Amino acid sequence: MTELLSDAARKTVIDPLLDSGWRMVEGRDAITKTFEFGDFTEAFAWMTRAALYAEKWNHHPEWFNVYKTVEVTLSTHDVGGLSALDAKLARRLDKL
Repeated sequence: MTELLSDAARKTVIDPLLDSGWRMVEGRDAITKTFEFGDFTEAFAWMTRAALYAEKWNHHPEWFNVYKTVEVTLSTHDVGGLSALDAKLARRLDKL
């Protein structure tokens, strides 16, 4: 079962994400990042690749797309905040 990250785990898995452009969402236990691409086709292709991982891991992001920009917010709704799944998906999104 997925669990809320402990304070120690946050330092290990969330802090490195904050160093790579992710930021905490004010008023929520969530992280967010804006990805920018060359055009809409690149942004949509990236979202499609990301969707394959999200579906495989049964962990779906909140995201918003306008033209070449994709805003992603990650939080595990089942546990009411950040879990290891959020960190895993964030690292994958950065690699895509």
